[in-house]
Amino acid sequence: MALFDLPLPELERYLPELDEPADLDDFWSRTLAQARRHDVVVDARPHDAGLRLVDTTDLTFAGFDGQPVKAWVTRPAGTQGEPLPAVVEYLGYGGGRGFAHERLAWAAAGYVHLLMDTRGQGSVWGTGGHTPDEAGSGPAAPGVMTRGIEDPERYYYRRAMTDAVRAVDAVRALPGVDARRVAVTGGSQGGALALAAGGLSDGLVAVMPDVPFLCHFRRALDLTDSHPYGELVQYLAVHRDAVDRAHRTLSYFDCVHLARRASAPALFSVALRDDICPPSTVFAAYNHYAGLAAQRPQTQIEVYTYNRHEGGLGFQLDRQLRWLDALVR
Repeated sequence: MALFDLPLPELERYLPELDEPADLDDFWSRTLAQARRHDVVVDARPHDAGLRLVDTTDLTFAGFDGQPVKAWVTRPAGTQGEPLPAVVEYLGYGGGRGFAHERLAWAAAGYVHLLMDTRGQGSVWGTGGHTPDEAGSGPAAPGVMTRGIEDPERYYYRRAMTDAVRAVDAVRALPGVDARRVAVTGGSQGGALALAAGGLSDGLVAVMPDVPFLCHFRRALDLTDSHPYGELVQYLAVHRDAVDRAHRTLSYFDCVHLARRASAPALFSVALRDDICPPSTVFAAYNHYAGLAAQRPQTQIEVYTYNRHEGGLGFQLDRQLRWLDALVR
């Protein structure tokens, strides 16, 4: 695909006006307070993944409204008594946590790694998920983008983003974790959840969103019909009278708004041929990042000019490993 969005110099200056709801902070404060009434660690049991250099825990933690969310926790073998830095990772759209042996880079690099399952997902790619979404919704297009879109209280990403914040709470509650050195990361939907956790969690050491999704919804819907944004297009093509109501709901979950509330150093990535998460939507979040912080923290963005939604893949992980190591060691 050829370049289709703004030229890079314009992307670097792209700072769109915001449409934040007036009660955004109250909405999230209330949501998280409700979730935090529940003890965060529900069950943590050793898991034999057939690995000898990594210790694995099958974790269940209390997410939105106390509902159980599954995660894998891996760490270098024999380090249970040593407080290590931690990385919480979130998954891309449609994937699940799969097997514990599939994502070992962060544990191999000396971190406690929590890989959060995504509620109600895990059947589009990968090797499956294990966390149901316990809430129902009204009429919706296939996928999760329109589940509960008629009301912010019932919208799917209220639950998923709360889970993301509670995953940070959960890893901090585990023995052998240095709660002051917790980072969040993920690609696409995982990048969006990392931005949400970055804006809604206190004291993170770093935020690493890779080609993040769920940013600058209005711009995304103007530029692309590719799924998952295409689910919104499909829904609104049928529910012609729901446009304003849908955009109001989405404004509570736009990661541009949540990124403004972050304060940790951040390493983004963007792909300039990405028709799933268009470059201007990523730059909107990057350029607004930490806008409400007293002082803008260290922020960087890796630009992959010739790539689509796959972004940097191993190149970006290599960049993250070195960048985070310099922050936490």
